[in-house]
Amino acid sequence: MKIASPLVLLLSLTGTVPAAAQAPDSPPEPGAASRHLTQAAVGSIAPLFEMVKGYIIASAEQMPAELYSYRPTPEVRTFGEILGHVAMGQYWFCGAASDTPADPDNFEEITDKAEMVAAVRGAFDFCSKAYAMDDAMAMEEMEFFDQTGTRLWVLNFNAVHTWEHYGNLVTYMRANGMVPPSSQGGM
Repeated sequence: MKIASPLVLLLSLTGTVPAAAQAPDSPPEPGAASRHLTQAAVGSIAPLFEMVKGYIIASAEQMPAELYSYRPTPEVRTFGEILGHVAMGQYWFCGAASDTPADPDNFEEITDKAEMVAAVRGAFDFCSKAYAMDDAMAMEEMEFFDQTGTRLWVLNFNAVHTWEHYGNLVTYMRANGMVPPSSQGGM
């Protein structure tokens, strides 16, 4: 015998419907429904991309310039090199997914903080356009890194890759006594 969850029991007893399930106070803007239908899949991962984009940019801005060369061990990238790698990744992943080929500079070689922040911002601006594609395009198959997947898969791969390297930046910031953007409130 299955037992209903306490939430289901409470809702069935009170007849209360969560606010998220209730009708909106105002009608949606014209075209909103069709946009939602054409971007349901891409729209489901775009917020994760936007979140990590904000954290990466904030990390780049917050880390003092003298710590851009910090690396915890000789075998790993410096803080600045990770930012450069993430910036180049935005061009590779999103350029491929959107059929907008890009051959970025080697941003890992940038040592000036202001130049790196500008490179990171530019890379994310380029990539944001790919997250606006409609689902018909997103479901098209393509080859990427010797694998076959959909354009949506490549966009998801990009978001996951970016989050992976945000984790590196978090560790580097913590090792230097800093609080990373994702721990500064919000989320």
